[in-house]
Order: sequence, then C-alpha cells, then structure tokens
Amino acid sequence: MTSIDEIVREFQDADHQEMIELLIDYSESLPEIPKRFSERVDKDLNRVHECETPVFIWIEIEDGKVNIFADVPEPFPTVRGLVSILVSAFDGLSPEEIESAPVDFISRLGLAQKLGIRRVRGLSAVYARIKNEVKKYSEVT
Repeated sequence: MTSIDEIVREFQDADHQEMIELLIDYSESLPEIPKRFSERVDKDLNRVHECETPVFIWIEIEDGKVNIFADVPEPFPTVRGLVSILVSAFDGLSPEEIESAPVDFISRLGLAQKLGIRRVRGLSAVYARIKNEVKKYSEVT
C-alpha cells in the first residue's frame, strides 16, 4: 500500500514519458484477481461501465479493512496502471479512511494535462465506484 500523498508526489513531478513509465510499473503490480471472481457469471455487475476499457472492481470488507480487487486486460497497460494506483492507495484501509479520502485525489495527480480528460473520467468513475461500494457496506453494517 502506498499513501495518497506519495502517489500524488510521484505523478505531479513526472513529465509525460515518466508518467507512462510509472503507469507501466503500476500496471505490472496489479495483483491477479482471486479465482472466485474470475469464474463468476455475473462479472458484468462488477464492470465500471463508464470506462471504455473493460474494468472490473470487487470490494470486500473483512476485519475492518477494505480489500479491493480489480481486473483490467493486460493489453491496456495505461488503464491497468491507473486502476492499480487506486488499488495501491486504498486496499487495506478502513472504510472510514476511504470515505474520507480527498475528493480531488484524481485531479491532484495531474493526469488530465498529460493523458487526456477521457482517461481521467474513467479513473474518476473507478474511484467513485470504490467509494460508493464502501459507503454502501458501511450503511448496511
């Protein structure tokens, strides 16, 4: 797990080429999803439909910690890297920590200027999905 502030510093100081390299590094560190998710027939329920690239997110909360699992096809390393940033920042935190995470986290990364607004919109949708799923869980318990 990497802190939000560490990730923001990494990306704010990066030029376009460094940002691509960072995203590839993050892409390679995205863990494989557990078999129980890859075999599910209702996988579409976990798709983030706002993303052009197929992105799937699963949230579990166990022992007061949020576990985030994501699946993005390997032929999309930039998107995998973007999703991996969120997994790296939020996996293992408490629901309260995720709910109180900064709303401007995505914009603080400075991605819009370097990668374009479409990718930022997709990443923002994934971020919103994570926060909403955690909030839903908190309301139930």
